[in-house]
Amino acid sequence: MGTRVMSEFSHDSSSPGLNENENAVRIRRDLNLGFDGESTPRIPVQTPPSSNGIQSHTDQVQKLAGLSIGFCSIFAEQLLSHPCIVLRRQCQVHHGGSWHHLTPISLVQIVINIQRTQGGLVLWKGLGGVYIVKGIGIVSESLLSEVTTFPREVSRRSTLKKYGGHLLLKSLVFALSTPFYTASLIETVQSDIASERPGVFDVLFEGVARIGSWGVPRTSRQLPIWQLALPTVVLRLSHYVVSSIAQFTVTSTMQLEQQEMRDQPGQGNKEPSSYEVYFPELLASFTGGIMADIITFPLETVLHRLYVQGTRTIIDNTDSGLGVVPIITGYEGFVDCFRGILAEEGIPGFYRGFGALALQYGIHAIILRMAMFLFDKLSKEVRRRQELQRQSKGSSSYRDLKLAERGDAL
Repeated sequence: MGTRVMSEFSHDSSSPGLNENENAVRIRRDLNLGFDGESTPRIPVQTPPSSNGIQSHTDQVQKLAGLSIGFCSIFAEQLLSHPCIVLRRQCQVHHGGSWHHLTPISLVQIVINIQRTQGGLVLWKGLGGVYIVKGIGIVSESLLSEVTTFPREVSRRSTLKKYGGHLLLKSLVFALSTPFYTASLIETVQSDIASERPGVFDVLFEGVARIGSWGVPRTSRQLPIWQLALPTVVLRLSHYVVSSIAQFTVTSTMQLEQQEMRDQPGQGNKEPSSYEVYFPELLASFTGGIMADIITFPLETVLHRLYVQGTRTIIDNTDSGLGVVPIITGYEGFVDCFRGILAEEGIPGFYRGFGALALQYGIHAIILRMAMFLFDKLSKEVRRRQELQRQSKGSSSYRDLKLAERGDAL
């Protein structure tokens, strides 16, 4: 479920201060690459207007290159962030661990030991299941939108009723995908050396099994899925709203700054560069994701412990990176789990694995910086080629004028 609540806000054609180039910006259907279904980068597609109504070859190259940079940066960020998500989740559910791993430094030796004993791809476990859950969310959102007529997208001109319908649609999707989300979480935290490696579609089978035991759990400690649905909706909906607001704020602020720069004397109707068109969305996605993850981190810790309770899950030892640890808890529900963490572990207990989150967004920031560098280089190269074309056309026109004058003289 992509973050689309505010997507039209910063691209509203009726907004004051936006020129026709800004109005030409359109948002593609979001990529839906976010792992938890709340924070999703969006790549805008620009169609710059031209006097002939046809894009020049340079414009098409610029558009294609900009999209390529955006897609590659998103793919790299999602692929490289998954090991950090695995580490974070394992730390969150390891209730008896001596280390809280509040900084990335304490995780270095753990990662080295896990990689040395279990292989290079061990931290990418559960990646397929994550995308299957994303697909389930997309399909269920589409079907529910058709059945209920709840809007999948809203804009600043939408009524409160549409806002409410949109959030209700998201809530239904989050509730229906809870069994599959739970199964996907277990795949990412269970140790490969103490359990069988799951199949590609095991997330679907386990999710259906949890739905089949909706009111009666299969083990005495496992919580029924209906008891987990409401907290899950609260978590993911909160993440979605915070991320949407942050993305809208960043995108709008950057566009206003760019507009003010174009309105300065001597700028004329200068077309926006690739950096101005594509980079704000990438930065907005980064800001929205990190703010939402930080704010909802304690709630996420509580829910992840409830997800794995009673599932006989065995995780890697996050204190040393060597050996495994069984997860044995007996929480009676969300409130009991919250009180238990607060009483036994204190406030730091809610932030176990926060160092992995910091590492995740540190990697994301490096990729974002690389994308910014590439966009800047692309914009300079495009401007250089356009200047050469104008000079070439100017010299050609001058030669044609001289030849015409000579012909008239003869």
